[in-house]
Amino acid sequence: MKIAVTGAGGQLGWELCRQLGDRALPLDRQRLDVTNRDAVVSLLVEAQPSAIINCAAYTAVDKAEQEVDAARRANADAVGYLVEACRQIDCPLVQVSTDYLFGSPSESRQPRQEDDPLFAQGMYARTKQEGEQLARQWPKHFIVRTCGLYGRAAPGKKPNNFVETMLRLARDRDALRIVDDQYCTPTYVPHLARAILFLLTTDAYGTYHVTNIGGVNWHGFAAEIFRQTGKAMRLDRITTAEYNAPAPRPSFSVLDTRKYHALGGPAMPDWKDALAEYLAARGD
Repeated sequence: MKIAVTGAGGQLGWELCRQLGDRALPLDRQRLDVTNRDAVVSLLVEAQPSAIINCAAYTAVDKAEQEVDAARRANADAVGYLVEACRQIDCPLVQVSTDYLFGSPSESRQPRQEDDPLFAQGMYARTKQEGEQLARQWPKHFIVRTCGLYGRAAPGKKPNNFVETMLRLARDRDALRIVDDQYCTPTYVPHLARAILFLLTTDAYGTYHVTNIGGVNWHGFAAEIFRQTGKAMRLDRITTAEYNAPAPRPSFSVLDTRKYHALGGPAMPDWKDALAEYLAARGD
């Protein structure tokens, strides 16, 4: 039986389909509009997948502040439709979620655990939290919170992630201003995809934090990108307040991954090693 992957045109969805090979049922935006309840239930019930991995999401964090309805339809309502399909098929659901749920102004610098209090700030985070609540209505769920994804793009698409943005800007600039007071764990998509597929071999349903290992702020991540690529670049530090984005960002959303690793799944490498693997794979 096949595993259905919504959002198959995005970097995580595409990578999952690549790793699944013939076992994938890729559902990109053209093939399935996840905000259309009748289309979701009809297609999936007819296909009878052995599992559904939901990578479809509204991820424009700042635009979500104005496009609230669009964000809620994709990040929350769509999950409810997938849960309905899962009930009819009796198959597991993987709901990919986000570190943005830990937007608390707390000064704690301890990695966030799965049962730590949530503090979703901004409409992107709030609608993703609503999606988690809907996913929990189906007992056979895996909620996978992750952070700072980067990886290869689907064929015919340009890669759109922080690493590529830094390398692109470096082509015609000699200095960049990068936020230094937001800490997370950049995560290489193939490692996350491998972990998600491992979870589906278990029946240990629940919420998991899955990222690469370690933590860094965006300024430090940018510095490591340029160090590993040997590019000279002056990086000026700025604060979140100076960056002045429309939507709030977590100040510290490094995730504690011990619960995932206790299951014995594939190891998640250190974030610096993961970056080196990505840069080697992309070539230049």
